[in-house]
Amino acid sequence: MLNRLSLRLRIFLFFCLLALGALAVSSLALWISYRRVADSDLLDAFIFAEILMGFGFLALIAAVWLLFDDNVAKPIERISAQLRARAHAGVSTELDTQAARYLGDLAPAAAGLADQLSGKTLDVAQAVAEETAHLAAEKQRLTALLTEIPVAMLLASPTHKIVLYDGQAAEVLAQIAHPRLNASLLEYLKSDPLEEAHAKLVKTGLEVACTLTSVDGAQSYRARMKPLGGAPGYMLIFEDSAANIAPEAARPLVYDFDLLNTSTDEAIDNLALQDLCFVVFDTETTGLLPHKDEIVQIGAVRVVNGRIVDGEQLDMLVDPGIPIPPASTKVHKISDHMVQGAPGIAEAGRVLHQFARDAVIVAHNAPFDMAFLRRHAKRMNVEWDHPILDTVLLSAVLFGASDKHTLDALCERLDITIPDHLRHTALGDAVATAEALVKMLPMLQARGMTTFGLVVGATRQHGRLLEDLN
Repeated sequence: MLNRLSLRLRIFLFFCLLALGALAVSSLALWISYRRVADSDLLDAFIFAEILMGFGFLALIAAVWLLFDDNVAKPIERISAQLRARAHAGVSTELDTQAARYLGDLAPAAAGLADQLSGKTLDVAQAVAEETAHLAAEKQRLTALLTEIPVAMLLASPTHKIVLYDGQAAEVLAQIAHPRLNASLLEYLKSDPLEEAHAKLVKTGLEVACTLTSVDGAQSYRARMKPLGGAPGYMLIFEDSAANIAPEAARPLVYDFDLLNTSTDEAIDNLALQDLCFVVFDTETTGLLPHKDEIVQIGAVRVVNGRIVDGEQLDMLVDPGIPIPPASTKVHKISDHMVQGAPGIAEAGRVLHQFARDAVIVAHNAPFDMAFLRRHAKRMNVEWDHPILDTVLLSAVLFGASDKHTLDALCERLDITIPDHLRHTALGDAVATAEALVKMLPMLQARGMTTFGLVVGATRQHGRLLEDLN
């Protein structure tokens, strides 16, 4: 039971126990003394003495607790978080030994050990970097080769989840909705022709020719479904004559082969963090009042299997329908002229909702951003019922509630740089928040919070900081 409590809370409870013990002992001592004197006229004096002693004990113990909390408990908590960030998030910032100056040699010893481990890690990191560069070159050559092939190709898992798509396939999917890893093909294509072709593929083990139709019925594609040999899933090739692909719009390969074996049949609370898809978003607004101000920009990125997916992002200006105050324009640099002709919140909200389908929504101070979206939910004709994580609360879980939890403070702790020209832009802040999330996920797992339910439970202990939206 007590192991689930934070160090600072356990120390606070310890001092509370000392206070109760001191009051009990002093009360017992005075009661015994009063009984031995056996003079009823002295009762008021003994009671007054106990009151004075009680307040004195409480004041003394409270003062000692405050000193202990500031100079021992908080520094221990801070050093633990910094060491965990170094060990699991790749952060290289120096430990704050000055704040832990009253802990004797603990902080310098921890810093020395961290530096030694970092030095040994450099050799491994260099070898990994060299191999990564080699793989990147191979990927670039493969991408260039596939770009020249006049077909659109993607890989899907046995449950029709997208595992890989090339630039041409991205253009095909984008005609229907934003292409996304781990999204179901049934969000893009009508189910009957797709499942019929897949059933035939599974039965025969041979390539199957089929005609597929977009979910809105507006487009049809000649396609071939091919098995992947011993691997689960299949390859889907759209013939270019039906797909009407623009060759100059080719984009790099987007893939994650681990998704071939991912099963997400369990309840969200029981899912491991690495099995979750996250959509990290941010907004810029006309002001700070969600009940009357409006969104002027939405930025979002996707995180799959603990990494930000290149190419899967939203960056939309939104027409707020009201004038943008000059004070707000000074912050985010978005003017009335820039949003002329941009989609309204109803259309932009539907795009974001589709982009975040089957994903956990993540934001920094999520209640603020979600209040704007939920206020216009009826106009969007959607329900914002996604599970939600707030990086403010994740920061409080990992670094303690007493620290600062602004986006700038969090990025500084995690060694994340936000370019000045991207600060206070929706996409720039969304990317920074996503980078923070990617670094915090292994730190959470190292603390034993390996499932979504455990993480949400931990954040609820800091509910006083923000509203719980789950």
